[in-house]
Amino acid sequence: MPSSAADRLSRALSALDQVLAQPAEGRAAAEAVLAEDDGDEAAIIALRAIGLSWRENGDLRRASRTLRRAIAMADRASMPYRAAEARMTLVVILADLGNTDGALAEVALADSVLTGLDRARLRVNLGLVLGRIGRSAEALEALDASQPVLAAYGDARWEAIALNLRGIIHVYRGAGQPAQSDLLRAAQLTEDGGYGLINAMVLGNLGFAAHRAGDLPSALFWFDAAIERFAEIDKPVAPMLVDRAEALLTAGLGTEAHTSLRKAIAEQERSGFRYDRAEYHLAWARAALADGDPAVAEQAARTARGMFGRQRRAAWADLARYVEASARFATGERSPALLKTAVELGDRMDAAKWPVAPLEARLLAGRVAAALNLREQALALFDQVARHRNRREVEIRALAWHAHALHALSAGRPSSAERALQAALRVHAENNAVLGATDLRAHAAARGEELAKLGLRLALERGDARAVLRWAETWRAASLRRRPVRPPDDEQLAADLAELRGVVADLAAVEAPTTLESSRSEVSRLNAERLRLEAAIRDRSRYARGTYAPEPPFSPAALAGALGARVLVEFVRLDDDLHAVTVRDGVVRRHRLGSYAAVLKQLDVVRFTMNRMSRRFGSATMQAAAVQAYDHSRQVLDGLLFGPVRRALDGVGEVGGVVGAAGVAGVAGAAGAGDRPLIVVPTGSLHALPWTALPTCAGRAVSVTPSARLWLAAANAVEGALGAATAAGPGTAATSATGLGTVLMAGPGLAHAEPEIAALAARYPDAVVLAGAEATAANAARALDGAALAHVATHGRFRADHPLFSSLDAFDGPLYVYDLERLGSTPQTLVLSACESALSGVRPGDELMGLASAVFALGTRTLIASVTPVDDADTRTLMLALHAALAAGRPPAAALAEASAATGIGGFVCFGFGG
Repeated sequence: MPSSAADRLSRALSALDQVLAQPAEGRAAAEAVLAEDDGDEAAIIALRAIGLSWRENGDLRRASRTLRRAIAMADRASMPYRAAEARMTLVVILADLGNTDGALAEVALADSVLTGLDRARLRVNLGLVLGRIGRSAEALEALDASQPVLAAYGDARWEAIALNLRGIIHVYRGAGQPAQSDLLRAAQLTEDGGYGLINAMVLGNLGFAAHRAGDLPSALFWFDAAIERFAEIDKPVAPMLVDRAEALLTAGLGTEAHTSLRKAIAEQERSGFRYDRAEYHLAWARAALADGDPAVAEQAARTARGMFGRQRRAAWADLARYVEASARFATGERSPALLKTAVELGDRMDAAKWPVAPLEARLLAGRVAAALNLREQALALFDQVARHRNRREVEIRALAWHAHALHALSAGRPSSAERALQAALRVHAENNAVLGATDLRAHAAARGEELAKLGLRLALERGDARAVLRWAETWRAASLRRRPVRPPDDEQLAADLAELRGVVADLAAVEAPTTLESSRSEVSRLNAERLRLEAAIRDRSRYARGTYAPEPPFSPAALAGALGARVLVEFVRLDDDLHAVTVRDGVVRRHRLGSYAAVLKQLDVVRFTMNRMSRRFGSATMQAAAVQAYDHSRQVLDGLLFGPVRRALDGVGEVGGVVGAAGVAGVAGAAGAGDRPLIVVPTGSLHALPWTALPTCAGRAVSVTPSARLWLAAANAVEGALGAATAAGPGTAATSATGLGTVLMAGPGLAHAEPEIAALAARYPDAVVLAGAEATAANAARALDGAALAHVATHGRFRADHPLFSSLDAFDGPLYVYDLERLGSTPQTLVLSACESALSGVRPGDELMGLASAVFALGTRTLIASVTPVDDADTRTLMLALHAALAAGRPPAAALAEASAATGIGGFVCFGFGG
């Protein structure tokens, strides 16, 4: 029996409602209505539902054709209101296809027909199109008019859409508070109403708003929440991946950003949503530029510019053209054409109300003008940016102070330029302080790298050794000076770490050589689970927020006073030029060493030959050749690094460059020439140098520290502890290294570990000893927390791909850096009897990530560990000699020097204070 017209109309309207939540089911219901009659009102509504379903599934072309068919059918049936409703849906689809002119034409046709609630909905779609083409003021007018009407009708879904759009426009206009208010209200409406897709989009936009406000931890939290919600409703996550990638770029995480963008672009290409393709290519261009590949950046930006042009999105095309111009500048272009382009872009993007881009373009133009010796034009351009240095937005203030520094340089006022650079770096430090996670802090240092390098260059040009030292310390290893912050859900992080340990242990068992029939599918499953847990741990740790506490300025005079008889050598690199700053007896000197690349060449040979010698690889002839190559390269390397500073290291009676020598006068006699304790501050790959292999360091107490500022803080802490103990009197000093504060641990799979720990236990009878099944990660963490001395003999693993997953082997699986970051404090003196356990990932600003660097942020003052492979038997011999010297009262650096000299075994380095 045929359905009545009323029944068919009801079913069509039901299908239209259903299609938003269940596109396939809604489309099937609509097609059933259409099959019964393809010319009445119900058929028009059914076609609209079908078109909308195709849009939800990403088939925009079919959606457009279906809706035009609905409009034509409504026109033939003289139903203008139904035609206008179909046009309202077509507006968004045309915008998604990039046909913004066509979308605006459909709005005009529908606006003359629709009334009440439907007209308010149409104006929401108009706001969407106007916002996309940069007509933000008109878009806000449309959305402001529609939102009260939607609220009055109780249409929570469309009100949330309007609030979401309005919030995003506020973000682009730099109105952070109204944006957050609109987006949080939209999130609540969609959560309460069960509108999963819109809710996911709003969560992502909350992330975007937080990112634009400089709150990276909150941005990552919201982006991850949005991605999870998209996955729950089985919808594409590409837009969130792009926005998240841009946030990652802000923190210098270029590799992760590229991975995210590749996935997003691949997904977007499959979806058919052409509108977003331009923004994805623009994001790719930014990522390539940040990652040091300007050629790829220029091509991607040019592609994006063409796409924006075809979409009639002039403001976005200008943004792409700016990235293109920046890429040209990065390749070395300094031309009148580039200057003209940058000036024009600054003016046009200012008119389009971009908040930051116009200032970036003018700063670029000023730098080009300065390079072309157009001094007056450069000054004017720099001044246009510099006048914004009191703005609230962090990104703008940093740009403005940078411009002020360049203005001062162009005007011949280098001292003023240095003060401006310091102000810009303070802005970056304040902004970076919100980051609680170690990896975000370390990578974010790249934000200030260009500023710090410019300050360093100015100091080097005027030959001021004290200024060179201050600038070298301004931005060096800054993340290690603040303790990592635990994430809000720290217990969940602990649970994930425990689960990860179990997965890694299972994986090792499945992949073990003794397992004859290991299942490939099981290995694949476990690896997937490992990657999932690692990502969860990494991401959760990044939600932690830090707070800003200004640091006192670095004082070379205070450093000189704390050094006493010691000599400090700080290596400083500017591009390929390697320099050293020495501090000895209150005298600070700068020395040019030569080519950094030449040093790296010899470093590679030293590490390679030490690796070959430790593993006894090859025949006797090959071993002899390795020894010969090692001896030659270490001599050459020693000459490159220490030859130019030899007199500063061991000479006597030198004058000049004194930095407040009060308190250090007369200390030269405290140690003879050639045997003074040495403090070394490496740079770049020199952090992986086995310093004790160099003749200058042989037999000398050498401490290697990430920065002079960190060494000075440790020295002051030790002095304070000794003073407190002395004041308290005998018997009340802090727990000693030979008392209950000692921990000895033997991990699995290391032949010398348990005999080594057993031998040491006899020397430290009150120590906590962990071996065999007792040496679990949980027991180790509990024992290490707050210990005075810890000796850990186990395999160490450095993860170059993600250094915070570097680990020490425990009985039940790896003890990660993330585990150590959960401790109250790490041991004051820590000995890692494991190969290459001191390796760290090095980021701009000599920011370090790995086992060795993590412990310094957590309270460890001295670490003794290896940066090269060392034979197991040799390791045990050296460790026993080391502890004999420690027990005799020798400071750690001196104890290691004595043990190395007595045994002839190298590879281990004393890091940190060293005693």
